[in-house]
Amino acid sequence: MDPVTHTLSGFVVGKTISKNKTIIAIILISSLIPDIDIVLRLHSRELFLMYHRGITHGIGALFLFPLLPAIIFRKKLGFLKVYAFSFIAYGLHLFLDLTNQYGTKILSPFDWNSYNLSLTFIIDPYVLLPLLVVVLLSLKFKKQAKFLYILSMVFIALYIGTKAYFKAEARDFLKQKIEAHQYRVYPLPNDFLRWWFVAKHSDEYITGFVDLFTKRVYIDEKYRIKNDPAIIKSKEAEAVKSLLSLAKHPVAELKQEGDVIVVIWKELSYGFLPNNRFTAKVWLKETSQGYKIVNASLKI
Repeated sequence: MDPVTHTLSGFVVGKTISKNKTIIAIILISSLIPDIDIVLRLHSRELFLMYHRGITHGIGALFLFPLLPAIIFRKKLGFLKVYAFSFIAYGLHLFLDLTNQYGTKILSPFDWNSYNLSLTFIIDPYVLLPLLVVVLLSLKFKKQAKFLYILSMVFIALYIGTKAYFKAEARDFLKQKIEAHQYRVYPLPNDFLRWWFVAKHSDEYITGFVDLFTKRVYIDEKYRIKNDPAIIKSKEAEAVKSLLSLAKHPVAELKQEGDVIVVIWKELSYGFLPNNRFTAKVWLKETSQGYKIVNASLKI
């Protein structure tokens, strides 16, 4: 989720649990601290893509970080009390991130694979707006503030549960219409009944939309999985390494530009986004000793 959603969710949970300003501050900070790994973006896109939602978004950090505020405020508020509140807030951040498709290394440092529920979009108005509305309303209706906070959380829980139901329906419907041995469906912005899908059959990926309203499957593209020497060489580029660390359905295409071969890597789970997001390009020249990487770029 985006930083605004995490800030609002931390504030709402804090105000629901306690009136103590210190506790609310601890909950708010704990709900934001997992995204401290955003500093990696200052170094490079490649490093950010490879390690964002890594160690700070894993169960190791979930259990360890709350020890810090618990130790600091143990005399003033009580060790177990502070630890529990910080743990809840930190865990809320991880859960919200887990609901979207970007991927979270939730089991780190024991397992470095990314997992996701693919139910919400990274910036999801049906999560963001209820939180924002109740925070604004609570400024005027102070006596009803706690009720409003709880109401917003119930709404978000029902929303995520509803998306889980429709996702299962979309996947089952897709299985009836397309023959494949792997089916994945992903949420679209502001849409309940249409889902993006990636299906894998033999050496081919099929992408498109599942529309539960019209009861139709729309095929967008078909991609052959290739194993060309230029594609294999392109995997040595840092841009490709970082993209592959995130990708669930990576596919490479070849283009000739004069005497240069261009390998274009795409992550198909984001194929519905405009402007070729989540792609890597590698320019190679053929030499007597094989292919040589000339340049590489990454777009996220």
